[in-house]
Amino acid sequence: MTGKSPFEALSVETLAARLGANEALCSHIGKDTARWKVREVGDGNLNLVFIVEGATGAAVVKQALPYVRLVGDSWPLPLKRSFFEYHALTRQEARAPGSVPAIHHFDEGQALIIMEYLSPHIILRRALIEGRQLPNIARDIGLFMARTLFRGSDLHMATQDRKADLALFADNVELCDITENLVFSDPYFDAKMNRHTSPQLDRIVAELRADRDLKVEAQRLKHIFAANAETLLHGDLHSGSIMVTDSETRMIDPEFAFYGPIAFDVGMLLANFWMAFFSQRGHEQNGKRDAMRAYLLDVTVETWSVFRTEFSHLWRTERTGMLYQKSLFEDQGDRLGAEQALDHMLHQVWADMLGFAGVEVHRRILGLAHNADFETIANADLRATCEAKALKFGRHIAVNRRQIHSIDEVNTLAALIERENRI
Repeated sequence: MTGKSPFEALSVETLAARLGANEALCSHIGKDTARWKVREVGDGNLNLVFIVEGATGAAVVKQALPYVRLVGDSWPLPLKRSFFEYHALTRQEARAPGSVPAIHHFDEGQALIIMEYLSPHIILRRALIEGRQLPNIARDIGLFMARTLFRGSDLHMATQDRKADLALFADNVELCDITENLVFSDPYFDAKMNRHTSPQLDRIVAELRADRDLKVEAQRLKHIFAANAETLLHGDLHSGSIMVTDSETRMIDPEFAFYGPIAFDVGMLLANFWMAFFSQRGHEQNGKRDAMRAYLLDVTVETWSVFRTEFSHLWRTERTGMLYQKSLFEDQGDRLGAEQALDHMLHQVWADMLGFAGVEVHRRILGLAHNADFETIANADLRATCEAKALKFGRHIAVNRRQIHSIDEVNTLAALIERENRI
């Protein structure tokens, strides 16, 4: 549905009056607006998010703002990002049913989405900071990535549908620009909005910005990101974009969705588990976190294994698009040819995933948008020690991504760096 009135940002005080006649919202929470309880819970960088509770239930109302909330109106941003989030959520639900919140209503003119209220879910990042070992996240996220990335590509989609979708999401220019600059370029020079733990990290930051091999690799990855439109990405898949309970995992906030390389979502996601691993030393106020560190490394192993296994299964059973068509392989009795092509693809995804993970670690410590894994460590010296180890790890996997052959090698490296006493 498209709103007809001029855009107006919602507030706790105005939401009931503005949305009291919305049939979709009323059908889920009740029509008596006097009994509505509205609270603003948005703690992200871009949007307003409200939880609205009524006599018969609750819902989430998310509204884009015409600027980057983290910075203010000095950084304008188009409202159309809610359009891309809505369309991404509908596609993700179709391709990986039950993995995202249900959409109740979309108003393009007011840039708002009314969606399912997830309860008692909490943000995955918060759970990891608290030291919770959730049993299902690796399986659920691995399946989500494999299913959405495979089924949104030319490996599966009809060519006409895929090209139409590519054209639709190609207009998400401004949010792609944020990724292209904040992830791949800004951390490697003295960009205006950068920040880091100073003076503790000043030396290592200077070393990274003078590191020719690292900067060339970051730009090669930026080139892949910009030029390789393989599939519809979530575009911002990290531990702050996932809500969890002990038994359920839901992905949220795909407003950065666009067509890009399969490896990007996988690398961004695994980077956040590795950052959580390196941050644990800063969250040991109530005891050692050795078991939590081991759990986080196990999660990376299982996530990659589930992704690879499910992607391979879909390759063998749902490869109906124009790429690697079965008429060239299985239909001619050459199943091994199809397996050879699959191995080549997964090898490339693996190498690129490591690169994307490495630069994601760097931008979360050196760029504008940091994450709470490190930011909630109050002691600056301890925080810097954790961050420096993560920076060293990120540099190694980005620059040496073609020489690393298994997730166990990556995790052995992470464990060695984490045990170092100096930065």
